[in-house]
Amino acid sequence: MILEKDDKLILLTNDDGLYAAGLKTLLEVMEEFGKVVLISTVESMSGMSQALTVKTPIRVKLLEENDRHRIYACSGTPTDSVKLAINQLLERAPDWVASGINHGANASVSVLYSGTMAAAIEGCLYGINSVGFSLNNFSPAADFSICKKYIRIVMKKLASEPLPSGICLNVNIPSARKDEIKGIKICRQARGNWKEEFEKRKDPMGKTYYWLTGVFINHEPESTDTDEWALTNNFVSVVPVTVDMTAHSYIDKLRKSFKK
Repeated sequence: MILEKDDKLILLTNDDGLYAAGLKTLLEVMEEFGKVVLISTVESMSGMSQALTVKTPIRVKLLEENDRHRIYACSGTPTDSVKLAINQLLERAPDWVASGINHGANASVSVLYSGTMAAAIEGCLYGINSVGFSLNNFSPAADFSICKKYIRIVMKKLASEPLPSGICLNVNIPSARKDEIKGIKICRQARGNWKEEFEKRKDPMGKTYYWLTGVFINHEPESTDTDEWALTNNFVSVVPVTVDMTAHSYIDKLRKSFKK
């Protein structure tokens, strides 16, 4: 892949692995916007959040190259992939970082655990316009083609109106037929939490192990301005995510408390 001066360069990754259907769909759309460098792990890295590989070497292998894209396999996490690509593999800083399309939504607090969104956030930390895409469907047979229209809309908007520094986008697409999706809704993150349950099991050797399960509890199901409400009502939710986790609304009160 030869990168010309006027070519847009897109860094693409995910947390479901190189052979995930969502990543394949995202690659197809991203090639409409520029030259693509795709880097991902062979195995799933779901739930890795912003994890870094610090105790073992990171291996990278070039798998495929043509005039539109290069594809690398990486042994590290989604965050590793973004860092490594920007620092070592790319000819220059990318114009965009795109992550996904994730199998399953990354709405509400799931953004904290998501490897898909971690990659977008990492791109944001480098000052690059970044976005994570997710489809609210965990099925291996999920139809990711319904996402294409909305990915194009978001990318065209980013091309004309770049994001402010320190902000990336979290885009979640409902699992619905094309004619059932009502459009795009700009939202805030819903307040909620995962109620974890650990199933106690025995392996074939009789040793105990635990398997994480759980359900998401939405604390404000009637609030119509949240990402969870949007997905439930067949809207594509777009949430601006900031890397600043400071609780600004509490700073003044905390200052006064410590002055006592």
